[in-house]
Amino acid sequence: MNSDTFLKSKSVNLLGLGFFQYQIKPKEKFLGTNSKFIRICGFKTNDGIKQKRLSQVIANPKDYDDFLHILNKDGKIKDFQTTIRGKSKKPIWVLVSACLVKGKKNEKIIDGVIQNISSFMNESDRLNQGMDFLQSFLDHMPDAIYFKDVKSRVTKVNKFYARGFKMKPGEIVGKTDYDFFPEDQARKMIQDDRRVIKTGIPIIGKIEKTFLPNGTWNQVITTKVPIFDRGGKIIGTMGVTRDMTEHANLEQERFTMLMNALTVLNKALEMRDPYTFSHARNVGRISATIGERLDFSENRLIGLKLAADLHDLGKISVPLDILTKPGKLSVLEYSLIQEHVQKCHDLIKEIKFPFALSEIVYQHHERLDGSGYPNGLKGKQIMLEARILAVSDVLESMTSHRPYRAALGIKKAVQELRAGSGKKYDSKVVKIAEEIIKENDDQAFWLDDD
Repeated sequence: MNSDTFLKSKSVNLLGLGFFQYQIKPKEKFLGTNSKFIRICGFKTNDGIKQKRLSQVIANPKDYDDFLHILNKDGKIKDFQTTIRGKSKKPIWVLVSACLVKGKKNEKIIDGVIQNISSFMNESDRLNQGMDFLQSFLDHMPDAIYFKDVKSRVTKVNKFYARGFKMKPGEIVGKTDYDFFPEDQARKMIQDDRRVIKTGIPIIGKIEKTFLPNGTWNQVITTKVPIFDRGGKIIGTMGVTRDMTEHANLEQERFTMLMNALTVLNKALEMRDPYTFSHARNVGRISATIGERLDFSENRLIGLKLAADLHDLGKISVPLDILTKPGKLSVLEYSLIQEHVQKCHDLIKEIKFPFALSEIVYQHHERLDGSGYPNGLKGKQIMLEARILAVSDVLESMTSHRPYRAALGIKKAVQELRAGSGKKYDSKVVKIAEEIIKENDDQAFWLDDD
């Protein structure tokens, strides 16, 4: 079968590829094409294409020069990507593969094939446009956004993330948190990644501190979600981290102002009744030590300590002669002292704290069996922090001097707690208190050294 017959054969056209023969020397001209090539180029008959040169068919002159250069150098070329003009002058994306052959009279001839890839390129353009839109969206977000694979290696970041490390986004790809953060911090971050990948459950709004390249720490809130492929398999994570340092500092300033105001109230109580102030301070030390043994978070410990410091603040409204009365109190006088719980609760209940401060204070005289006051709460109705205060309050009170009696001593206090363990007092809290006392050689560990 000669070349012309081959190009016109039905089997070749069924392949959906455009075939052509083109003479370069001694004179440039198309020697033959199949019907598919003619249609790709936008012509109806072979006559139209024969009037054109290949350099006129290929839209970009530089592409044509590159095509010939490779072909003359290597004798063949595969999947050369370019555009052809077509009859409508609208660029058509094609792949060209060809080889150089010699004719019967030593003519220099190109045997070539082209494949129309416009639909693929158009789809690719749409995909690229979508990716460009996504990247633009990510780059304009005022948060650090990052994508990682299943090994916690960074695969993509936005500009905000990269600026934080004074790097270009591409320079971060392939790195892990160990390349940017202290080891302990990076380990926790990667543990979070693995938890999301293993469970498929996002981590939403985790507050954490991060170490910056300038040597300072900032407070951030981070969300991490799993990324799935089309088959539903988790292939990585996406994270969004927002810098909350300014907000956290403002909140800290507000909290400090509030604490200062409460300190002033406590100072007033100290000036009026030094015993009650000293008692509250010691209860705070006992409570904090127990809270640490219970692995309370930093914020929860702050709330517990503050509740202990303030738990008797309501006594500022009780007549001083009742607070310091050396003898036994009357029923009326005792009821006035009991009102200190309600008074303190009313004093702080409208103040916003990141913990249930007023409720802890309100419940610190409640008992597990319902024999406490002011509401006779039982068991788990009483907050754990209030149960800690109850034990700490009894321990400190019985080992300290009171206006109406001498100190009873730490052994008596422990006996009281043991007798009420599981009945009046939380048994776990009592056990921890006993352990701490034993570790301190049965001494009052909460007292100042001076």
